[in-house]
Amino acid sequence: MQRIDIHPTHSYENFKLRPGTAIPFGATLVPGGVNFSIFSRHAKSCTLVLFNKHSPEPMAEIPFPEEFRIGNVFSMVVFELDYENLEYGYRMDGPFKPKEGHWFDPTKILLDPYAKIIGGRDIWGEKPDWYNMYHHRARLAFDDFDWEGERPLQIPTEDLIIYEMHVRSFTRHLSSGVKHPGTFAAIRDKIPYLKELGVNCVELMPIYEFDEFENSRPNPQTGELLLNYWGYSTVGFFAPKAGYAATGKYGMQVDELKTLIKTLHQNNIEVILDVVFNHTAEGNEYGPTISFRGIDNQTYYMLTPEGYYFNFSGTGNTLNCNNPIVRNMVLDCLRYWAAEYHIDGFRFDLAAILGRDPWGSPLSNPPLLESLAFDPILANCKLIAEAWDAGGLYQVGSFPAFGRWLEWNGKYRDTIRQFLKGEPGKVGDMAQRLQGSPDLYAWAGRGPTASINFITCHDGFTLMDLVSYDGKHNEANGENNNDGTNDNDSWNCGWEGPTDNPDINALRRQQIRNAIAMLMVSQGVPMILMGDEMGRTQLGNNNTYCHDNELNWLDWKLLESNADLFKFFKHCIAFRNAHPVLRNKFHFQNTDYAASGYADITWHGTKAWEADWSNSSRILAFMLCGRHAKQGTLTDNYIYVAMNMHWESNWFEIPGLPQGMQWHVFVNTGATPPEESWYPGTEPVLENQFGLLIGGRSVVILVGK
Repeated sequence: MQRIDIHPTHSYENFKLRPGTAIPFGATLVPGGVNFSIFSRHAKSCTLVLFNKHSPEPMAEIPFPEEFRIGNVFSMVVFELDYENLEYGYRMDGPFKPKEGHWFDPTKILLDPYAKIIGGRDIWGEKPDWYNMYHHRARLAFDDFDWEGERPLQIPTEDLIIYEMHVRSFTRHLSSGVKHPGTFAAIRDKIPYLKELGVNCVELMPIYEFDEFENSRPNPQTGELLLNYWGYSTVGFFAPKAGYAATGKYGMQVDELKTLIKTLHQNNIEVILDVVFNHTAEGNEYGPTISFRGIDNQTYYMLTPEGYYFNFSGTGNTLNCNNPIVRNMVLDCLRYWAAEYHIDGFRFDLAAILGRDPWGSPLSNPPLLESLAFDPILANCKLIAEAWDAGGLYQVGSFPAFGRWLEWNGKYRDTIRQFLKGEPGKVGDMAQRLQGSPDLYAWAGRGPTASINFITCHDGFTLMDLVSYDGKHNEANGENNNDGTNDNDSWNCGWEGPTDNPDINALRRQQIRNAIAMLMVSQGVPMILMGDEMGRTQLGNNNTYCHDNELNWLDWKLLESNADLFKFFKHCIAFRNAHPVLRNKFHFQNTDYAASGYADITWHGTKAWEADWSNSSRILAFMLCGRHAKQGTLTDNYIYVAMNMHWESNWFEIPGLPQGMQWHVFVNTGATPPEESWYPGTEPVLENQFGLLIGGRSVVILVGK
């Protein structure tokens, strides 16, 4: 019996047509043709525009017959298309009344919001033809990738060690030694390095299609072209960036990215995507019309009563995420990445915006955040919120979590930085951060894993710059050093920027070791910034969003010059992996519920069992009882951590261990390399089991076994 849905019912010029199916949106292969479906509530009519790949002029423009419209959806099947050589877009006709929120203009060809592949900008940095009538061109994707049975890893959240990286920066430098620098393929070549470091999760800065030439301009100092380098300005949410693929010029970016993810998973490394649903590349009233503005501006964007764009993102517009249409698009997008790309999780840029109503007010029960939390397809994905936005909404510790959401813990970053440079009055806050911030999360029934702990990220100083600069140095951005935050909580150790002074350089390296040691013994989920493990610098620039140069590129020669730092990072990560007591699902109870004779966590100062909580204190120590590891499910060693952020040495009395056990030295950041750390399992016995002298601005970690 022959299927009737392969028979056309209409024709237009030489094309055979039939009414399409409204769901799914986008362009979908169907028997004999392609189903095109697009939403617009306010458009009066819609025309499908077809191109042969790379052709400057359309090969056809097919108006949707009125009877092909179902509600607010235009859908149509076009038969006998050469779909491998096809690019498509739409023209929408309707009112042009910006004060009422309508920007319809049938002279513009619009990108499908559901485009799975976007052509037109296939090679990174290749200057576009500004006279091209259709810059970002929708193409069809084909579900023909062989995953060979590979599935998302589902590593327990408490066991994650996240490595935040920029795809291009990671391997673009000549020193990376890869065949295709700056691409998805090149990351595969560096998987052995990631495994040696010990991380088990990479968080990729935006890889959706974006326009690196957005707001491009010459560097006022050098004349070099400044770009939209980081990519926090999405053109298409469903399409991987062609310019990040070695095969992008052949339109094979989908397969290249899937191959990277499959290979990372085969090496037990998860993949989290940094996603930007708070705004798009169309900007404000003066920005370009690429897609959403021309399809249904009033639906997709948050608008003032006068028709202007709310700007809670700081970039010109704000996506109207709690409109049901936009909410469904976000859900469809994330489901697609989880199902088709096997993505393990998502980090949501300026996620507080996702909880605002169409007029900008925070919602008590945001439907989008709830939908994501309970979506069946996303059930095993990590959901991570940057719990603030550019409009002043700060929700660290109060983000609507629905039992699922994790948060970038900005308060962890600030507290560690302040304690690290020796500010007084921080020991109480430090005690909270080291425990996974129970003051922020325990009240809502959330465990330590709600806290993504970080000291540095892409946005701000690198770890080396954090200890080398008192202030930002962003002149190269061309904004008179007015961009980037002034609240860095940094300390230059006595000299601004590079120096030949060996004492200052030694102190800086010691401060870096202090920072990573604190991070790796904190409850919660640690995240480190690409290159911190080898002392990468941005020369004091804390907002390198516009630089496609060595300010952002990772110089792999640093592995040689800073081999001691790399070894220290490796040791600290391995130590965390070796000790489940550092990776609890639940907050400490400060009691001895395992009947070991010790509470799960105890606090100390220069005297055992007597922490100094005074405002002048710069000293804090704690001990973890391994009998309480992971709420008693496993037995671990005892761990003692002493942090002396005073500039003078102090004698620390050490708490005693159960009979038959001894303290061993894992880390002493004040010691001279290579004796500042030991690989787990090789730690030497501490000479004096009752106490030790800890140098100024030093951290000591002991393991009792």
